[in-house]
Amino acid sequence: MTETQRDILSAGFSLTLIVLAAFVMQRFFLPLIWAGILCVATWPLYQRIRMRFGRHHIIAAAVLTLLMAAVFIVPVLLGVAQAARQAPVLANYIVNANTDGIAVPGFVQHLPVIGDAITNWWQATLSQPHGLAHLFSDREINGFHSASDLIKVVGVGVMHRLVDFGLAFLCLFFFYKDGEVLNRQINALGSHWFSELRWQHYSAKIPTAIRATVNGLVLVGLAEGILIGIGYAFAGLSSPALWAAATGVLAIIPFGAPLAFVSGAGVLAFNGAIPAAIAVAAWGGVVLFVADHFVRPGIIGNATRLPFLAVLFGILGGVETLGLVGLFIGPVVMVLFVTLWHEANPATATDVGSPVAKPR
Repeated sequence: MTETQRDILSAGFSLTLIVLAAFVMQRFFLPLIWAGILCVATWPLYQRIRMRFGRHHIIAAAVLTLLMAAVFIVPVLLGVAQAARQAPVLANYIVNANTDGIAVPGFVQHLPVIGDAITNWWQATLSQPHGLAHLFSDREINGFHSASDLIKVVGVGVMHRLVDFGLAFLCLFFFYKDGEVLNRQINALGSHWFSELRWQHYSAKIPTAIRATVNGLVLVGLAEGILIGIGYAFAGLSSPALWAAATGVLAIIPFGAPLAFVSGAGVLAFNGAIPAAIAVAAWGGVVLFVADHFVRPGIIGNATRLPFLAVLFGILGGVETLGLVGLFIGPVVMVLFVTLWHEANPATATDVGSPVAKPR
């Protein structure tokens, strides 16, 4: 056997092992990615906690994992519990609305300019039996004969998400505990495949991009939820805390918050509180405008030195192609792409104030 044939067989063997490992672990990719994102984003905090515990890195990893679980899981469980209490009423309403249709609210007919058009559309769709089902692409709602059927379908989806949450935090503990060893192994592989200088140049940008994205998306989104939630409370919307939580989650996605506060304003308008509905929509619009056009691009763009369009396309494109996890992967991809762009065009590096080290 020649050396070339041996190399081909060796490469084929390695590729086969990689494909088999990916096939076996495909169910756990999403929890692993979430755990990796959380680990990178909170690694400086883990290092400070580990210094307090001395050499007991396992205890430090367990403490921070439990802390992160409390920050993320406890609010989710509280929201699920609150939603579960209101689920039977909501499920009955959805099933009855789908079966019997939804009458046109009185205020819609009095809207200037667009009132007649909305009324005609409403009567042709939502007011018809099973009109709600035809409005959505997922036609499973046609098969719901009772509220319990709807609750079972939603409950199964919630349970799957909770299992993913648990797996993600289990992986997070081991990422904290073995993070330094794993980082050395990844750097060794990267330096072996590429030049050491080039690998360091690219790999150093990934943690910065992830932390900036977490700060710019999660923290700003939660702040939006709190501020708009205060407006819900003043407007008299029922369960303002639940609405605020939903707004905060949706606000993590750029331009996602309007789905929440416009729906809240719609509920108020449906109940006849027109001034409160207008106030909620206006207040939500102001908070959204400031956060999405000034605060969020500033946090992410200043830390990663990305242009505004690169930040925006990275976030929105990531969500479109990869779902929620794409919120964090998209900006990282854009950071690496812009780094490659400046590497190929060294003169452009000075335009963003970030000198580029040329690879060997």
